[in-house]
Amino acid sequence: MTAATAWINLLRHGEAEGGARYRGSTDDPLTAAGWRQMEAAVAGQGPWERIVTSPRARCAAFARALAKRYGRILEVDERWSEIDFGAWEGRTAEALMAEEPEALERFWRDPLTHPPPGGEPLPAFRDRVLAAWRELVSRCQGERVLIITHGGPIRVVAAHLTGRPLTHLLAIPVPLGHRVRWQAQCPRSSPQAAGSP
Repeated sequence: MTAATAWINLLRHGEAEGGARYRGSTDDPLTAAGWRQMEAAVAGQGPWERIVTSPRARCAAFARALAKRYGRILEVDERWSEIDFGAWEGRTAEALMAEEPEALERFWRDPLTHPPPGGEPLPAFRDRVLAAWRELVSRCQGERVLIITHGGPIRVVAAHLTGRPLTHLLAIPVPLGHRVRWQAQCPRSSPQAAGSP
């Protein structure tokens, strides 16, 4: 059986209400600027045969609107949610730098060994994201796919496809409203990068 090629797009949500802060399970909606960022990212792209989203409001609201626009059934998958930052949820980097500078700097240098206190372990986060990725690739059958998600899951996929270690995850730039496209061979071949985030 010949493998079919699919183009899988991953789109990070735009700006969320509450400003820049550690926002994993925190469910803030998009700002008006965030909506514009995401609209700009998909302008002239698509249509997609399959749209998948994290359940968080900053992803799902735009995904619902886009799915309605293209007449697609929206797939909501919890596995595409951002990592849970535990005790750092909802806090800004500035506040943490003032109160816990050494812990924050260790996290920035090596998030695998020094996760946020009480947060989701990075290996567990990686495993759930890659499980969602592999399942999607296995059933894409030549489709054009859009996944609306967060910076963390996009970094995990990018690291997986480019062979980067988890210790360097935070070095992968994924701006708000950023879209990256990967070519995937389904169902037999491993995904091959067609672009970089």
